Amino acid sequence: MLNSPEMAGRCARACLPILLGLLSGSALARNVTDDDQRTLTLAATTPRIVSLAPGATAMLFAAGAGAQIVGTSGFSDEPAAAQRIERVGDSQNFDIERILFLHPDVVVVWSGGTAAAQIDKIERVGLPVYRHRIRQLAEIPDSLRRLGVLAGTEREAQAAAQQYAGRIAALEQRYAHAHAGGILIQIWDRPIYTVGRSELLSDVVRICGYRNLYDDLSDPGPAVSLESVLARNPDVILAVGADRVSAGEWLDRWRGYPTLEAVRSGRLVPWTDPRLSRLGPSMVEATEALCSALAQRSTSAIISGL
Repeated sequence: MLNSPEMAGRCARACLPILLGLLSGSALARNVTDDDQRTLTLAATTPRIVSLAPGATAMLFAAGAGAQIVGTSGFSDEPAAAQRIERVGDSQNFDIERILFLHPDVVVVWSGGTAAAQIDKIERVGLPVYRHRIRQLAEIPDSLRRLGVLAGTEREAQAAAQQYAGRIAALEQRYAHAHAGGILIQIWDRPIYTVGRSELLSDVVRICGYRNLYDDLSDPGPAVSLESVLARNPDVILAVGADRVSAGEWLDRWRGYPTLEAVRSGRLVPWTDPRLSRLGPSMVEATEALCSALAQRSTSAIISGL
């Protein structure tokens, strides 16, 4: 009989998997907070991830979520395993059909870097968007922890966060009393482009004991005049170029202004380490290398960043 205890038990055993399947979407749904403090809801505990930023890709690997990345952007070459992941475009232009074909549960974008129009496209097709952003080196550990929550890899992310927090704290302590003067961070020539206080490079040189010559500007990448640089008279000029040749050429032009303190003391520093612009965990290693090179500068030598 249907009302017998035996039949009721059989029905319960047969129906339970069906009920769990029907309820899984809501039962497993969880809220995740991204680096911009926005909340998104995910149903998957170990989501399939598409990353549209090299820095976010590297951070996801560091957080233990590399195996969950099914698609990523161009220039995502860190770590080496990221080079084997399918490319779907970059922060400015991507293939939405290819992304949908990969069936991601979430798309990670670079907040402030991925074009707003591209983010709108993702959201219009119903995919959750996680915004990755690092404005200071000290934000890396918490960002790793949040990515661990996103990916369901909290244990690995916590271990990585503690490691990087220790290294960043050691850098802060080592150079806390350096007070090495003002530094011009040059990222382009003719016109001269530098970085303002909101740019991560400004925080990097601060950790190394220097003051960004243009930390009074809020624009992350302002153009400045030659007259302005001469008036502010930097103690060091750091030429952050794409390659050794271009950085060296920029510094050669500064030698035409011998009244500059940086020129008189020979503190003209070419730096071509691409990790400084990747916005990933390798920025910690890059900062360690830059701080060490700046600390070892002499009054008569040009320090090479290679």
